[in-house]
Amino acid sequence: MKYSNPANLAVLACPGAELFADEVITHLKTGYRRDFGIMIDEMAKRYKLDPQETARQVNFINDTLSPYQNGSAVPGTYRSPDFKVSAQFTLFPNGEVKTEIMESIRGKDIYIIQDVENHYPISFNGGECKKIFSVNDHLMNIFVTVDAAKQAGAGRITLVMPVYPYSRQHRAKGREGLSAGRIGMILENLGVNRIITLDIHSREITNSFRHLTLENLHASYQIIRALLKLPGILTDEFVVVSPDTGAVDRNKFYASALKKPLALLYKERDYSKYSRDALENNILEIKLLGDIRGKTVFMADDILGSGGTLLKAMKVLKEHGAEKVICAVSLPLFTGDAIRHFDNAYKEGLFFKVIGTNAVYQEDLLKREWYISVNISKLFARTISRLHQGRSMSSLLDNRDIIEKLFSQVQSG
Repeated sequence: MKYSNPANLAVLACPGAELFADEVITHLKTGYRRDFGIMIDEMAKRYKLDPQETARQVNFINDTLSPYQNGSAVPGTYRSPDFKVSAQFTLFPNGEVKTEIMESIRGKDIYIIQDVENHYPISFNGGECKKIFSVNDHLMNIFVTVDAAKQAGAGRITLVMPVYPYSRQHRAKGREGLSAGRIGMILENLGVNRIITLDIHSREITNSFRHLTLENLHASYQIIRALLKLPGILTDEFVVVSPDTGAVDRNKFYASALKKPLALLYKERDYSKYSRDALENNILEIKLLGDIRGKTVFMADDILGSGGTLLKAMKVLKEHGAEKVICAVSLPLFTGDAIRHFDNAYKEGLFFKVIGTNAVYQEDLLKREWYISVNISKLFARTISRLHQGRSMSSLLDNRDIIEKLFSQVQSG
């Protein structure tokens, strides 16, 4: 197996992403401990050595290669690095932010994690003050943190953003900016080598990059696992519906994976208006292509902002005779009064469940009985580990094989 010393890997959590970063680090430690054990067993058998002596020699080599090896001083046991970089984030009275990295990261492979859609109070100045940050505030925090890492001599900088900011501003329809691409260009110029994100709204964004690489992960495996746990859902009376033409490929993937038929909702929009909230949006008319009467309907989308698109779609589906409606969203933003509007829709019986991910920090949403949260921190941890070790990303970027394996296990069980 390919071996990589994890002592050179470092994770830096920006304010608002600490919880997600800690979960990622926990999975990193578990994964590296498992890989270390497998590697020691293989090396001990190959060279006919005692496993503990083999571990001692590997630790000796690690110590000579890297002065940053942390953990237990026991020579013959696995010693997990701390991974998490100590940093201090300062918020000044005029709104400026500063990042100070409190330990040496020179030459390290550093992963900076930020949740730009965390709109709950976050701590600064050692916990002395708390403030709610906007997307733009979080972006500025990213800029100064990346610059701090660059100035501190980081060997490679990867930015982990489960939500890519401004991703819906990827195509100019008139006198508009291409903000999604421009943000990537700014990050590239600051020294970011790679971005890891989840279900980016459009792959066109990468056309703006020169050298920066974007790894676009998918939560479909985690969502399907949650769907399969719902009792009596996946029957013959089940159909996948694309909520609009832009989501056809995503829902076609689910239909193919679940081996179910695909229907489509076609929306007429007035693009002279923009969606203010869940009740006031630019959708003029919705038409259904397909048969859903008496069936359980599953819809998947990448982003749920105000929720107006899904709420209108749910209403149309129920009017056409859908028995149950289940929605899945990779990025559950639930902006404005979206949670309240979904509460009301749930009371009216417009939907059964909404499945989302922990890509966005939420508190109020997790208290709803109609909401199911799936954890994707392990997916990000495996991605970071593979990138650090220079291993193939194919099975993580295209997860059809593990979904097929999941179905085989369910059917045999």
